[in-house]
Amino acid sequence: MNVYAIGASFLGTAVEFVEALTIILAVGAIRGWKSSLLGALSAVAILSILVAVIGTPLTTTVQVFWVQALIGLLMLLFGIRWLRKAILRYSGLKALHNEEESFQEEVERQRKAGIVSPAIDRFAFTTTFSGTFLEGLEAIFIVITFGLSAKSIQSSILGGILAVVVVIGLGIALRGPLTKIPENTMKFIVGVMLTSFGAFWIGEGLGVSWPQKDVSILYMAATLCLFSWIEVAHCKRQLNTSSQSNSISIGVN
Repeated sequence: MNVYAIGASFLGTAVEFVEALTIILAVGAIRGWKSSLLGALSAVAILSILVAVIGTPLTTTVQVFWVQALIGLLMLLFGIRWLRKAILRYSGLKALHNEEESFQEEVERQRKAGIVSPAIDRFAFTTTFSGTFLEGLEAIFIVITFGLSAKSIQSSILGGILAVVVVIGLGIALRGPLTKIPENTMKFIVGVMLTSFGAFWIGEGLGVSWPQKDVSILYMAATLCLFSWIEVAHCKRQLNTSSQSNSISIGVN
């Protein structure tokens, strides 16, 4: 078992399924738990099949240089997207993601959807199925890529399963959206991980000889964390300067 693969997969999957859980809870509270859970479970079943079908063949071809480069590129692009959002949120240029607000917005959308069907409510089923499936696709990408990069797909799958179990368990226990989970921080960490691994794997695919081999990933992760927080501080200063300038202009006018 690879502890790193388990931890990275756990964090990434947990982030995605916290958002899926918020949708499931909102739909279930308004339009009924039967349709809500059926839609979510159907999505999970299909996603599980995809992991089995996609993950296993990739483990046999992962040594091919172009496969390494392609997976590395996908990880890099995915990680940069998460990292960019995290920088914008922590600098104040983008609102922090709030599960309570997302829950209330989804509740209102479900209330406006019309009459609830006494059998299987199609709107509820479709909402939870699509929400769980889309969030799950991102989780699958995280699970497979971390598993392949760590050369331990089983460990990565275990981390993903543990994340799903923990999120569902907390949702049942609290009976509400998981507002206390530091989702934005988790996204920042996973973004750094994905970007670091992506850069490393692109290099591997192109034949780069990394100093100290896999340890180079830690150096890249540390460098990304440093430059990300420098960028956050810079954006905050720019935002404060802009706000002060606008205040002065308003005062003068």
